Amino acid sequence: MEDFILDDPKIEFTFQEILKKIRTLQNGETAASMKGRGLIYRVNFGASVISLQNLAAHYTRNHLLAFKLWNKQWRETMIMATLLEEPDKVTSNQMDFWVKNFPTVEIAEQAVMNLFIRTDFAFEKAYSYCLGKRLIIKITGLLMIGRLAMDERETPDDQFEPFFELMSPLSKDPQLSTTFIRAYTRLGMRNSNLHYLTSLHARNLTTIESETSKTNAFEIISQLKYGPENNI
Repeated sequence: MEDFILDDPKIEFTFQEILKKIRTLQNGETAASMKGRGLIYRVNFGASVISLQNLAAHYTRNHLLAFKLWNKQWRETMIMATLLEEPDKVTSNQMDFWVKNFPTVEIAEQAVMNLFIRTDFAFEKAYSYCLGKRLIIKITGLLMIGRLAMDERETPDDQFEPFFELMSPLSKDPQLSTTFIRAYTRLGMRNSNLHYLTSLHARNLTTIESETSKTNAFEIISQLKYGPENNI
């Protein structure tokens, strides 16, 4: 991911301290439940996301610390890495490396919400990931579109308009349907202009030869019928 990164004894101490605290958050029942639902990790202590957020609040964001946490590859350390990374130090290659190694959608969601949309590459990566070949990469792109629509309230609409080019191909994949509908509904609820554009493109989807596209389009249209003034 990076050619070279200097270690730091203080950061190593903090890293080891976080590992110890993560172990105290262990919940075997939750970990077993997650495994039963197909959320498979190399190591999973079953800690709640809220407990990890509370733990992260006691530390300062640090690029080296996030690097160490991510490389540990526990479920909890990967989530902590998304919470403690410095957005302005994230590189394009780092984002690509992380995305390619997301073990579950849960980690993709945490990375998008806590970190990716705060980087300089957010809009660029949201678009390019939607063009990816692997399912998890496309899901990450859609998650980014939805989260950017919710959080980037001051960003001009023309930053979002390229995402409409992606609707037709993405709408055809039933494995993407839930994330696809949520992302474009959030985009349409951002303001009246994007509401109009999302509705227009969704109606266009109803005319293509794909039952999945039609179903997704009708669901988006249904969710948008009350207008952007309604929070989602």
